[in-house]
Amino acid sequence: MKAYYQENGQTIYCGDCREILPELGIYDLVLTDPPYAIEEHYDTYKDTDANLSQLVLEAFPLIKRSGVVTLLTPGNKNQHLYPEPDWTLCWHIPAGMNIGRWGFIGWQPILAYGKDPYLRESKGCMPDTYSCNAAAEINGHPTPKPEKIWKWLCKRGASRATDSVLDPFLGSGTTLVVAKQLGHKATGIEINERYCEIAANRLRQSVMEF
Repeated sequence: MKAYYQENGQTIYCGDCREILPELGIYDLVLTDPPYAIEEHYDTYKDTDANLSQLVLEAFPLIKRSGVVTLLTPGNKNQHLYPEPDWTLCWHIPAGMNIGRWGFIGWQPILAYGKDPYLRESKGCMPDTYSCNAAAEINGHPTPKPEKIWKWLCKRGASRATDSVLDPFLGSGTTLVVAKQLGHKATGIEINERYCEIAANRLRQSVMEF
């Protein structure tokens, strides 16, 4: 299996995660932002309600098996599509974001599967809520996530410097960018080659934190 991009511990595969995940190993953290059924076209995948339901049915078991811990942002309306999590973390957005069926959306759920790595490693209790108004960088992807919140999630789910990170719905590459900044080896899978290139370019420009 040939990588689309591979450098300094960061790897991108271009293709359908349902086909690629069985070829990969186990990661310490799966951190991902799946499709939201917003009628967007991602190469061969059209993001409809029906297709998202099928995607979750087929991909989630592969995702769950691929990570010791999984942190997943389903979007408010799609939480019911996923199996019951071990916990639900909260991304609080004080200024509100978009409009839902009950007004401005002031939070996003993060479904957590597996044991809290800080409690598991006897490193103490960490909060399950993060308040952040930061906006995502406009980079050509329809639903990019802010690096600030994604860095918190990466730190929250990967308590050791040696932890490996996987994102099966890489999009424009934010997971790999923050993983690189934090010194983690990471792998991303993205079905759309244009987004793979955006992610690769971001990684080329990103630097590690010291």
